[in-house]
Amino acid sequence: MSIFYRRIILVFYNPNLIILASSSPRRKELLSTLGLNFMVVPPHIEEEVVKGENPQEHVARLSQAKATEIGKAFRDCWILGADTIVFIEGEVLGKPQSEAEAYLMLKKLSGREHTVLTGFFIYHPRNQKFFSEVVESRVKIKQLEDEEIKAYIKTGEPFDKAGAYAAQGRGMFMIEKIFGSFTNVIGLPVCEVVNALKNLGVIQFQSELK
Repeated sequence: MSIFYRRIILVFYNPNLIILASSSPRRKELLSTLGLNFMVVPPHIEEEVVKGENPQEHVARLSQAKATEIGKAFRDCWILGADTIVFIEGEVLGKPQSEAEAYLMLKKLSGREHTVLTGFFIYHPRNQKFFSEVVESRVKIKQLEDEEIKAYIKTGEPFDKAGAYAAQGRGMFMIEKIFGSFTNVIGLPVCEVVNALKNLGVIQFQSELK
């Protein structure tokens, strides 16, 4: 008896280079995992909070600012800008600047649920086409003991992470539940970004039957 195997190879096809307007290694890793054709060009903008602006408006504004800044130099490319924040009870938790600040942030998150917001902005300067979206995830952190917090801080991981923890790193030990997109908590909501890129015609799905 002959046995025939059929294998479908599914890949992304994007002939036009995508510019990732971000210095985040997590976003770079996520796009690399997808196999997209992209390069990284970090923007240089002030990430200040504007008085009266809510968290959703904040990430939407900054993701657009990052993309449009890079768009001044790359007029014929698709540009992806993104911004992620962690907040709890209306307080935005940025990247801790000291062990003491990291400790206070993790104590605040301990045993509680908080929100992670990522705004992303996809933009083509020459064609003036764009898409903007804000994605929300909620994260439940277990009740943390002081020894756990102090030991985690000593790893150095909290210091370049909003909210003082990395969901994809050693900080995963403290996460009880995630409601919504996991990759959004890392820094880029991959499902939503891919859907937007596909709808804009930036990427296509190709399959080869074997």
